[in-house]
Amino acid sequence: MSTPFDRSAEDIGNIVHLEHVNLTVPDQLLATRFYVSALGLTRDPYLMTGVDNMWVNAGATQFHLPQGPAQRLRGTVDLVMPDRQALLGRLRAGAAGMAGTQFAFEEYADHIALRCPWGNRLRCFEPDTARFGATRLGIVNIRFEVPMGIAAGIARFYRELMGARADCSVDANGVATAQVAVGTAQTLRFCETSNELPAYDGHHIQIYVADFSGPHRRLSELGLVSEESDRHQYRVLDITDPQTGAPCFRLEHEVRSMTHPLFKRPLVNRNPQQSNRGYRPGADTFLP
Repeated sequence: MSTPFDRSAEDIGNIVHLEHVNLTVPDQLLATRFYVSALGLTRDPYLMTGVDNMWVNAGATQFHLPQGPAQRLRGTVDLVMPDRQALLGRLRAGAAGMAGTQFAFEEYADHIALRCPWGNRLRCFEPDTARFGATRLGIVNIRFEVPMGIAAGIARFYRELMGARADCSVDANGVATAQVAVGTAQTLRFCETSNELPAYDGHHIQIYVADFSGPHRRLSELGLVSEESDRHQYRVLDITDPQTGAPCFRLEHEVRSMTHPLFKRPLVNRNPQQSNRGYRPGADTFLP
């Protein structure tokens, strides 16, 4: 029976979910002002509620923000967030509390570009089914800047070693970008640049995979497993081209199985427009 649908368009690949980005921050109060008050995200009420770490929920994704010297992602995090005007209002209201830091924001036609107090870059988009599927709140893309000539090797790493859907495209100027599917309407993009890049400072991302042992076996054979965390998790530090064995880009991956106790843990998300003034019963929770 013939079908009018491209069934491969619905394939996710072995990486089924990008859950969190981990960046150390030196000031938890300032992080609260940015991620919770200005962005309107939700501090997890159950885990990491002390003063040395904070988990901030964004739909089914998170930012993990342990105490430490400020880390800088070598790229940009894309978030889907509802209600552009409400977000702009929170950003304007919160600016005074972040004066003297690197906090900034700028409006564009389809997104708002931001810098956190320590210079990390984010872009906030409104929900768009054509671009982001059913996501109404959450991390949908991380765009990394990488040295010239390595995007194809990065795509091979994810495709051949991780079992992910990954490809590499080249634009009219000969600049390549590797794109990797890491969940429903979630991608990693590795964009080549001739600009000088800062040294890697230890930030990491966390992913869930369906086939846990296959990538572990292939990565172990190449000496790429950097930590055997526990039965449900291992870590990989270096993205390496399996064709040449050459290291491409350093980015720690916290790799978890779908049997991990935290997989699909329901995350609490508040409605940032709810307040004690004009309180609306039943409107405390945001359901992404």
